Amino acid sequence: MPKSFHRFFRMSEPEVLPLKAQAERGPTQVPERSQFSHLVRHFLARFFNHETASPDADAKTRLVLIAVAMGLPGFVVALYLWPVYHPFIASLQKHGSVPGPPYWLRVNHHLFFVVYSFVAMGIATVFEWDMFFPDLLDLFVLTTLPVQARRLFLARIAAIAILIAGILFDANVFAPLVLPAAMDPPNLLRFLAGHLLAVAGGGLFAAVFLLALQGGLLSVFGERIFRRFSLALQGLLIAVLFMLLLLFPVLSGTVPVLLQSGSAFARFFPPFWFLGIYQRLMEGPSALPIYTQLAQTGCVALLLATGLAALTYPVAYLRRVRQLAVGTGTHAAQSLIARPLHAVVHAILARRTVRRAVFHFISETLLRVQRYRIYLVLCGGVGLSVVTATILRLAVVHNQIPMEVSSDGIRVAVGIMAFWTIAGLQMAFVSPGNRQGNWVFRSIHGRPAPFQTAMDQLLAAKTWALLWGLLLSFGACMALRVIAPPELRGITATASQLLVAAGMSVLLTDILFLNVKTVAFTGERTREQSNFAITVLKYIAFVPVVAWLPLISEPWIEAGTGHFILAAVAIAATHLVLRYQHRAIIREHCNLPALEDDEEDFPLKLGLRY
Repeated sequence: MPKSFHRFFRMSEPEVLPLKAQAERGPTQVPERSQFSHLVRHFLARFFNHETASPDADAKTRLVLIAVAMGLPGFVVALYLWPVYHPFIASLQKHGSVPGPPYWLRVNHHLFFVVYSFVAMGIATVFEWDMFFPDLLDLFVLTTLPVQARRLFLARIAAIAILIAGILFDANVFAPLVLPAAMDPPNLLRFLAGHLLAVAGGGLFAAVFLLALQGGLLSVFGERIFRRFSLALQGLLIAVLFMLLLLFPVLSGTVPVLLQSGSAFARFFPPFWFLGIYQRLMEGPSALPIYTQLAQTGCVALLLATGLAALTYPVAYLRRVRQLAVGTGTHAAQSLIARPLHAVVHAILARRTVRRAVFHFISETLLRVQRYRIYLVLCGGVGLSVVTATILRLAVVHNQIPMEVSSDGIRVAVGIMAFWTIAGLQMAFVSPGNRQGNWVFRSIHGRPAPFQTAMDQLLAAKTWALLWGLLLSFGACMALRVIAPPELRGITATASQLLVAAGMSVLLTDILFLNVKTVAFTGERTREQSNFAITVLKYIAFVPVVAWLPLISEPWIEAGTGHFILAAVAIAATHLVLRYQHRAIIREHCNLPALEDDEEDFPLKLGLRY
């Protein structure tokens, strides 16, 4: 058996070998790679080793976490399908054959895997949005090397193709391992062919379509104009993709009506196109005629999206390189609208000089760094999708699908909006992705800073997050009144919603910033590897509480004026308790002796600070 085959399955060798073993190995043979191969490897590494994807510069660990996280949901759903197709309890009770699930239930199961592949590939493409085109590092480093521009361009295209293929493989590799045993298809080869082609086509279409969309917008508007709405577009795309996944249980109940009636929604909904490929390959000529039409539409759409991406990407690439070389130009330091707003902030929220300086430091930094922008995009997109999925209801009535608005969903939406706004800002503020401003605060105020100075620095971040939490939650209250049922439009109901929105914003800010001890964007990198699962679990555990509190408190507040006053007093009392606890935590932190710069490495790695 060849040595290369052994090396494929062999784990990495230990770092330290005996001297005799090292002498027997002989000289180290460095593999010969072409310049094109080095460039492709470099661009692939940049996809996972930039500050957005891997803030701790551990790309390999981050890559493994992403691969497992993307493939696990489909695998878990496939496992849960086994009891649906094997009702063993019923088979023990009845000695005859047990019928399988209904036809349309099986179709919905197939549709889920198509939708998941579509959503996963779309989110991954939006997340890596900014890395598909050159940046300043590529312009100032790679273009100065003896490398042809054409080779740079082709290497980046090859890296993008490998990235898309790898993500598509990771998102769908685990489910087919258990689906045949879980679903017991009548024809295994037809089932696997339909499943693999459908999920691959759906995911590939999502990635290619978004790449074509970005390339087309960059080609038409250029880098300077595109950057003005790129962040909002990313957030909208994330929201639509997450909403599609969250609304799948609601959508699955309407699938029979949509497909049997041949509605326009079914013909223009991309996952249905690739569901047609799934069912046509699996059922053969006996499949419904609508599946053949949808399969043809999916094949044509995939070819058109691929051709459009191939046409627009080179133009966008050239415009991006030219814009980076020329520069983005200058802009006014302060707009006419910002001046009165800053005056109000200075007079009410940031009277002290230190708090005012940190407040403007946050304002100028937040939207300039890619890592912070993607945090805002992800949290905003998830929040908007959860709110939409909570409010909308779909039902089948006389072969019609009316869209309804849930009154309970409107009550819950305000708390969800406040939570994801403040959680996203807190995640960005404590991130160590950009620490260039750290030395200024350390040089002026020391480390740790005096108590009052530290409180001013930290209260600026809390004020910034609270201000935007109040603005967005109040704006959501007013916007939802347009679609709210009549019982939620009265003065009493509106007052209770505004009180709950204000209370949720204040208390969530106190809770999420309770243990934050550093100035925004100047946090230290953690010495130990953070647990991704625990981090996600913290946010998931908060969501039911955030959704439950407005649902039970708003009707109680609406019952009378006394309830309104009691709720306001309870919110104020809880805020004061959390504020007192926060001051105690910061005071204890500020009373610690200061560290010199050369004292950080050795003691801190042992967990012995002093």
